Amino acid sequence: MEERYKELKQGERGAQVSLVAYIILAILKLTMGIYAGSVALRADGLNNVTDVVVAIAVLIGLRVSQKPPDKDHPYGHWKAETVASLVASFIIMVVGIQVMIDAVTSAFTGTTEPPNVIAAWVGAFGFVVMFAVYLYTRKLAKRINSHAVESVSKDNLSDALVSAGATLGIIGSQFGLPWLDPLLAFVVGVIICHTAWGIFSKSSLSLTDGVDDQTLDDIKETALAVEKVNYVTDVKARYYGSNLIVDLVIQLDHSLTFTEAHDVSTIVEDQITEKHRTIDVHVHVEPEGKTNHE
Repeated sequence: MEERYKELKQGERGAQVSLVAYIILAILKLTMGIYAGSVALRADGLNNVTDVVVAIAVLIGLRVSQKPPDKDHPYGHWKAETVASLVASFIIMVVGIQVMIDAVTSAFTGTTEPPNVIAAWVGAFGFVVMFAVYLYTRKLAKRINSHAVESVSKDNLSDALVSAGATLGIIGSQFGLPWLDPLLAFVVGVIICHTAWGIFSKSSLSLTDGVDDQTLDDIKETALAVEKVNYVTDVKARYYGSNLIVDLVIQLDHSLTFTEAHDVSTIVEDQITEKHRTIDVHVHVEPEGKTNHE
């Protein structure tokens, strides 16, 4: 458990790195987007502004989740991490919709003059920075198995793609295609909304105690691989933040002694904990052939 708290502390670094990058890029893109007259770059900058809020929300969630159990939270504050991800998804979705609305409005009422080419350089710089941050946060999320840091990583990647799209739109407008700038701004909005939906789906699944079938199948296979485990009749799991808690029922030969059955269940618990990064495993042992109604 103590190791998990240390991992969450490391997760804060990912949110902090993203926060600094977002603040710098938001100021740069909004300023240069207005100066260069680029709708796509302004949309990209507005996206980074909301990313600042997202990074702060995730950072708060990670810190709250590290608080030890108390009277009101006897199981700890693990779910604060997932709540932060859910809040982040709402913020990202609102921004994505607003970017699409602004892009459509600009396409029909905006100027036909192409933006200044400096906007393309700013967009390209934003892509390089955010892709580098994405590589860092993705590696960190996998190492510490954090849903919150994973959501930050996905947001980083979408931001890199957004910057790439904005840059292409700006370059295209330099070659007599001014409509490409608002078109790419609209695509930027779609990408933002898609990212928000992905984060929302995973967070809501976790908060409602949902676990994908593949995870349950993998846990079952791990239990069946233990010697003397004949059947796994039930597997249930749920998340506390990014931490998996498992309940399963195994069937053993009825000739085993109580001590032998206990030893087998302990091995099953240890194997699942090691291979699936769980913080708690409950194993119920039944004699082979017993049904749930007996």
